[in-house]
Amino acid sequence: MAQITQLSQLDLSASYSYADYVTWRLTEAVELIKGKIQLMSPAPNVKHQRISWQLGGVLFNYFDRKDCAAFSAPFDVRLYDRTKSLLANKDITTVVQPDVCVICDQEKLDEQGCNGAPDWIIEILSKGNSKKEVKIKHALYAESGVTEYWLIYPYEEVIHQFVLNDETGQYHLHNSYAGDDVAVPYLFPDLAIDLSTLFKDVQ
Repeated sequence: MAQITQLSQLDLSASYSYADYVTWRLTEAVELIKGKIQLMSPAPNVKHQRISWQLGGVLFNYFDRKDCAAFSAPFDVRLYDRTKSLLANKDITTVVQPDVCVICDQEKLDEQGCNGAPDWIIEILSKGNSKKEVKIKHALYAESGVTEYWLIYPYEEVIHQFVLNDETGQYHLHNSYAGDDVAVPYLFPDLAIDLSTLFKDVQ
């Protein structure tokens, strides 16, 4: 079988698994959502990258010598319904690359990335992100059991913080941060992220 190096070699209407995904050698960045190929937004702009860099520094310092670890894209996260046990690659049909994720269960980590839901996911929205994408990820992360989910709006300099309700399996808006607020993760209440620093030089 010929190696897949171009998106044109794939049937975008077909369904694929993570076992297929790991064999591809595409130049385009893609995710799998319920078996369907989703093209990722073009390379992040400077505003996006500055925020990601600032966040990375804060999280690296905070999680140094702790059990949890932070990772930034590109980093494959395999997701499935949280009611299911660990799945084999052929049974996994969703793989995403969050901008930042924090994983506390080290058993979920392997050479390919994370197999299962991270504890905390942060997405930094770009102008190319559609409302549909945001809605899909919101539902997907809730279904897979991501406890805390942040959406960062770089142009508005706003953060929406969602926390999963275990009883309903749905997110509720726990807090919104803007201006010179200090954002505090629900899972890590001793971590303070100063928005004036996070959005510094982000114009």
